[in-house]
Amino acid sequence: MTPNFGLIIVGDEILSGKRADKHLPKVIELLAARGLPLAYADYVGDDPARITATLARAFAASRASGDVVFCTGGIGATPDDHTRQCAARALGVELALHPEARRLIEERIRETAQEQGAAYEPDRHDNLHRLNMGVFPLGAEIIPNPYNKIPGFSCFVESLAQNNSDLHASALTALLHQPGPQDRLSRTAGGAAPSGGSDPHAVGARGGIHFFPGFPVMAWPMIEWVLDQRYADLHQKSPSIEKSIIVMGSMEATLTPLMLAIEAEYAGVKVFSLPSVDHPQYGRHIELGVKGAPEAVSLAYPALLAGLHPFNLQLGPELVR
Repeated sequence: MTPNFGLIIVGDEILSGKRADKHLPKVIELLAARGLPLAYADYVGDDPARITATLARAFAASRASGDVVFCTGGIGATPDDHTRQCAARALGVELALHPEARRLIEERIRETAQEQGAAYEPDRHDNLHRLNMGVFPLGAEIIPNPYNKIPGFSCFVESLAQNNSDLHASALTALLHQPGPQDRLSRTAGGAAPSGGSDPHAVGARGGIHFFPGFPVMAWPMIEWVLDQRYADLHQKSPSIEKSIIVMGSMEATLTPLMLAIEAEYAGVKVFSLPSVDHPQYGRHIELGVKGAPEAVSLAYPALLAGLHPFNLQLGPELVR
């Protein structure tokens, strides 16, 4: 089965309206180009307790059903960036400077110094601080960043669980069942933290959470890299199509019995209705249709059209997506 794909968008600037979110429509587009749907999305501000709780739920879903989740924002090294630390808390593991991330960050610092005609000073305070952007939960794998080389990271739940399944399971359970957010934030599992990466041949079959910067110019090519390098075997695996028709002069309540009958008779399709009250062309109308696997839709859609005939409604154009 194709796993669910989810999206977590972190940042006070989104919730306050200072920045308009561009990630949701783009991720939908990137997934759709590969025949994959987005199942859910969460928005969360820069509150460590809320981020930790959100990530704990995502890791639990990933572990239980193989969900693949993309998380954007909060992986920098300023005081309002908490995502890396919250990911470690949600997993119950320690944070550590990833050696390959360190190499890439130092390479970027060196290149920046050369561009500015300055000396490369790796031990300067601000350069040492930049290394914090490579501090990830133990066991994480890096995601290359073609824009400035500062990597993102992936946490494959099964890889971590194989190294220390008891620690991972108990940490998730504790985080998900604490009575309050402050308890969730402060609780960490004891014992040795898991280490190591993952089997590259098994990556496509496993869920996980992938962490990206908030900047679209960085995040979007990194998300594409994850989709193409980690989950290429899922592309176009479950093709979906939707067919619909514009229906004028009816109410949704009138059409509901027909919708229920179509879903009951044709397994694997979903019937949908999208009402509009002020469309510039059709005015008040309903877009009524079915979506699902092409072979199922090819049977259900004609039945839906046939079911509309007794109502003597004015029908508009048909749509295929």
